[in-house]
Amino acid sequence: MFTPLAVLGTMTQAQTAPPSAGVILEDLERLRETARVLYVAAHPDDENTRLIAYLANGRHYQTAYLSLTRGDGGQNLIGPELRDALGVIRTQELLAARRIDGGRQFFSRANDFGYSKSADEALSVWDRQEVLADTVRVIREFRPDVIVTRFSPTRGGTHGHHTGSAVMAVEAFALAGDPQAFADELGHLEPWQPQRVVWNAWSWGGAVHEGALTMEVGGYDAVRGESFGEIAARSRSQHRSQGFGSVGSRGNAAEQFVHLVGDEATTDLMDGVTDTWTRYPGGDAIAMALDAILHGFDPRHPGQSVSALLAVKKALTALPPNDVFVAEKHAQLDQVLAACLGLYAEATVENARVAPGEPLKLTHAVVWRQATPVAVTWQSVRYLADDETVPVGRVLQLNENETLEVTRNLPVDTALTHPYWLELPSTAGMAQVANASLIGTPENEPAYAMVYTFEVGGETLAVPVAPVQVTRDRVRGELRDTLQVIAPVAVSFTQHLEHFKPGETRTITVQATSARAHVEGVLSLDLPTGWTATPLRQEFALSAVGDRTEAAFAVTAPEGTTSVKLGVHAIVGGRRFDRDPQVVAYDHIPVQMLQPTATLTAMSFDLKIRGDRVGFLPGAGDTTAEALTLMGYDVTVLTEADLTADGLAGWDAVVLGIRAFNTRAELADHRAALWDYVKAGGNVIVQYNTNGGLPDGSLGPYPLSISRDRVTDETAAVTLLDPAHPAMTGPNRITAADFDGWVQERGLYFPNEWDAAYTPLLSMADPDEAATQGSLLVAKHGDGYFVYTGLSFFRELPAGVPGAYRLLANLVSLE
Repeated sequence: MFTPLAVLGTMTQAQTAPPSAGVILEDLERLRETARVLYVAAHPDDENTRLIAYLANGRHYQTAYLSLTRGDGGQNLIGPELRDALGVIRTQELLAARRIDGGRQFFSRANDFGYSKSADEALSVWDRQEVLADTVRVIREFRPDVIVTRFSPTRGGTHGHHTGSAVMAVEAFALAGDPQAFADELGHLEPWQPQRVVWNAWSWGGAVHEGALTMEVGGYDAVRGESFGEIAARSRSQHRSQGFGSVGSRGNAAEQFVHLVGDEATTDLMDGVTDTWTRYPGGDAIAMALDAILHGFDPRHPGQSVSALLAVKKALTALPPNDVFVAEKHAQLDQVLAACLGLYAEATVENARVAPGEPLKLTHAVVWRQATPVAVTWQSVRYLADDETVPVGRVLQLNENETLEVTRNLPVDTALTHPYWLELPSTAGMAQVANASLIGTPENEPAYAMVYTFEVGGETLAVPVAPVQVTRDRVRGELRDTLQVIAPVAVSFTQHLEHFKPGETRTITVQATSARAHVEGVLSLDLPTGWTATPLRQEFALSAVGDRTEAAFAVTAPEGTTSVKLGVHAIVGGRRFDRDPQVVAYDHIPVQMLQPTATLTAMSFDLKIRGDRVGFLPGAGDTTAEALTLMGYDVTVLTEADLTADGLAGWDAVVLGIRAFNTRAELADHRAALWDYVKAGGNVIVQYNTNGGLPDGSLGPYPLSISRDRVTDETAAVTLLDPAHPAMTGPNRITAADFDGWVQERGLYFPNEWDAAYTPLLSMADPDEAATQGSLLVAKHGDGYFVYTGLSFFRELPAGVPGAYRLLANLVSLE
């Protein structure tokens, strides 16, 4: 959930446990193997976690998942976050999944712009060439031998993003090895040609695809004590925002692979792939050495393997130094060496929130905990942001702590902590990224990264370190908070949405919150053309950290209907600050900090309402209650206890949140009370539900059936089927213009069958499809009205779409 700046200092992350002997053993297995597999699909949750778990832990291949999008266009079952914040949640859920199943994670810059019915549509909204370039980039950086797609590049019947992801994989296969392809953008990366692309085919009922290669993946990992199906279920269960909790499976399990392009495999997914070090000249000796290390590994005394690992490290220097694969194996070997040494290295700070240019007091600490036959010397600390190395030169003693106190200045040009793909304005289909080297990576680099270097038996060992603040919680124990770069003052609006009548003047209140003591400055609004404010600026002074002040501006809207963004900024010491820090905090992912530009969506349009009191029953999470309040209603959030004749009496209307019937099992038992409330003269508005996991019986007082019908084109023409219907005439006259400016889609999961008691009010269609009339159904029931709608109010209301407010007001006002 979003948490305001005031609690940032308390939002911390639990310490990551040091690697166990079992983890070291599996890392040694991965060090021995050289084959690599890239799985490609469109969204978080598309990946086959069982296959990834098998390849990464059963065969110990380097296995990665490229998700073209971050899933920011989906829904959220655990909280109110949508769009950017949801994409951050799903990014972290994927990383949590990979920490369990052993894979790596990549992304392209493609935005999840919502459901798409064809690959052509998806690739037209995305920038096809840019997504293709990103896919080629990941292939050249990761260098997979085999690419596996989750979806077919030719078969329909699924999300257009899905098909488009497979199209991109096949096209990128042909270009990744071509040095002329994307030479300007990717010329610095060595071309790489994978061996093949296959489709990880699936079918309902387990039917075998003709010509498919079938492979058994249902094995058991004795080191972890889990089957690959159990590992996969724990991995997939990290997708909590999508409700994908899974139960582990045991026993045999087959996967199918349909050949798409490249050399065809006939007996195994990796046919023809050299998966040992023999693929490199001189690699035979490395392979033999690693086999011997694995054979002699003592889990009680991993330090006894250090000398042999150092010999492998020396042998690696004879391989091509600029080879991406070799460089990665160097880094993996250093991680294994550090684990075998029992080496604990950290950098702590007194305060995890630091502003650019401020002093950063660091305590560097190291302890060597596993006896080895070689000496260990802490050589230096290298600060990557400054490209500066501080010598240490201390010979470590077994299990003795060594510390070094250093004060550095955080560079004044250090970027504020904010997801890199959200820093620049996005197009509908693509994120814009200023630093091209970050493209493909799942998250930001550490704010002030450093590397500790050690001399171990004549070899240099590099250990990356990122600063943390360590605190003690009386209940949870040791907590760690990663370093975050903040502004000395945060600005925000007290409301994120405001409604103006055309030409109306309203008071808009802004806040300035100090993250540092003794902050003085001036606040001003950033206004679009036609909007005015008085005064133009207001001074403020904040004496202590956490102090907050408010300033009121009289803002006047222009004549006419419009929806715009207003901004606010503070000038402090000649520098401009316009960020509104927030964190996203859930217990299954690390706390995430976002610092978007502070904005208010200001809407200017005519709006009339009837009635006063509205009851709102939450579903899966949306902002309908806040929108109703903004419209002028007195809104009360209802609970199960209110779903009785007495509890429902007195409301002018009752509105159900999205997916209420999907997420509230108790609602099924209270339908009769809702229908009786309608019959007695009330209004009930039910927003969309998915067609899975619904209770038996109808979702309304008369039968209707929910389908998967939807209209994904937010600009699709809308026809008013009954312009004289009360829902269309009052208190606001609805016209086709009320469907201008809608975002992402028209609606989803429309009913496709309904009783004659319902009146369909709208007709719409995606290009080249038959029109659907199930987006808005209204039935008179007794003295009241029942409404079922799949229209995407949950997207349009927070986006400030005037027509959505006018139409919702009419539905609530039915009489």
